[in-house]
Parts: sequence; C-alpha cells; structure tokens
Amino acid sequence: MSPNASEGNAKANGAAESIKSVPDVASVPNPNSSIIGPWTVDKALGADPAARPAEGSASPLPYFHLLERLKTMKREGWRRFGIRNGESIADHMYRMSLMTMLAPPALAAKLDMAKCMRMCLIHDMAESVVGDITPVDGVSKPEKSRREATTMDYITGGLLGKVDGGSAGQDIRAIWQEYEDSETPESHFVHDIDKIELLLQMVEYEKRGEGKLDLGEFTYVGTKIVLDDIKIWAAELLKEREAFWDGHAHIKGDEGVAGGVAPDHRKMQDEYYSK
Repeated sequence: MSPNASEGNAKANGAAESIKSVPDVASVPNPNSSIIGPWTVDKALGADPAARPAEGSASPLPYFHLLERLKTMKREGWRRFGIRNGESIADHMYRMSLMTMLAPPALAAKLDMAKCMRMCLIHDMAESVVGDITPVDGVSKPEKSRREATTMDYITGGLLGKVDGGSAGQDIRAIWQEYEDSETPESHFVHDIDKIELLLQMVEYEKRGEGKLDLGEFTYVGTKIVLDDIKIWAAELLKEREAFWDGHAHIKGDEGVAGGVAPDHRKMQDEYYSK
C-alpha cells in the first residue's frame, strides 16, 4: 500500500470516528419526562442547551430559534404504538394549513380563511416548550392549559414583546387564545381540521404497517368533529380505513369500549376533549 493510500485510510477512519462522537442534534426529546416538581418554562427549556433564547430582544431571531423545536419535537401519541420517528409538531401544523386551502367553497365563504391558515400554524406553538401532551399522559386539562398559556405569554411577551412594538406577539397570542376558547366559526373549523389531519396520519401509518399496526383508538376524534362539511371528510376517511382492514379484526375507537378501546383510555379521551 502506498503512503498516500495509508494516509487516506487514516483520514477516513478518523472522520468516521468523529461522526460517531457527534451527539443527536436532530431531535428534541419531550421535556415532560425529565421535569421534577411543578412544571415551569425554565425547567422545560433547561434540558436543551440550544433552547435558551435571550428574552427582551428587539430582534425576532430568538423567537426563530425557539420555533426550531416544533420541527424536531415529535407528536407523542404515536410513540405508544412503537412509531419512534413519526411526524413532528410542525409537520402536523403545516399539513393543516394546506388543508384549509381546500375548504369546501360554501364553508370557506363564511370564514376568514387567512386567519384560519394562521391559526393552523399557531395553535400548537406552545408545544415548542410544553411538548405534546396526549389524553393518556395523566396531565389534567387545567394543568395542560396552564402550561400552554404560560408558554404563550413567554413567547409573545418575553421573546416578541419588544419586536416591532410587540404587535406581532400580541396578534399571535390573540389567535392562539381564539383557538383555545373555541367560540368562533374559524376556531371550530381549525379544531375540525386538527382532527382530520390526525385521522389522515393514522390511516397512512396503518397502511405502512401492512396490517400489523392497529391505531383504531384514534378514530375517536372523528366523533368530536362539529361541522357537517368536515364530517363528510371524516366519514370518507373511516370508509377508506375499513376497506384497508377488509373484514380483519381491528379497533374502532369511534365506537368506544364496544369498539375495543380500553375503558380507562376512553375515560381519559372524554376528559381531554371536553370543553
């Protein structure tokens, strides 16, 4: 072997060893698993050295850095079923925003569609710090609301309060609150789109699972859709799912305990989706 070849191999081996030593920088773990005592924003951000943006800046860059966590933090509901590298929170909100563009015309004529698209992109923003809390995580609805409202105050006040006079932060906070209050036609529509996006992802994961992955527990959310136009989409999706299973035994979460959902899970679902 020539000296040049030996030198090249040494460099290649060194590069390989260097790559092995690089930590996992492409994902952010759910912060809730490591917090001891009452939840706070500081505790939630404390485990991630890249997530300590400076507060009180007149620049939006600290806020932009925080948004990266939405790209890298996973939606937690799928993990219980062994889906480890599933969709991120940002993945979910992005498809929702595109779905609003295909709202049935008769429904779209009654809504502020620009606001709906913004609401889709804002509604889970608090999860950048809080993480994705699912119905079976044992976090009460009041506590979930407290964590999310505290986080939105931190984002829109602490990070955006001095950016352009704070107007953008105030607008984001107002749209988030409108979604949470769920009293306007736009918020009802976005809540329904949120559920349809989940059902879409459920069906897509099941198909890739080739009949070995039953996510039927999630079909429960279809019973919580309120707008007639969106109920039609849900019915089409569930029909598509039934065709996939084609007579094979599977869970039907929309039928509750009778459909195969564990009683304790059904109780937690009811509490989670109650107003």
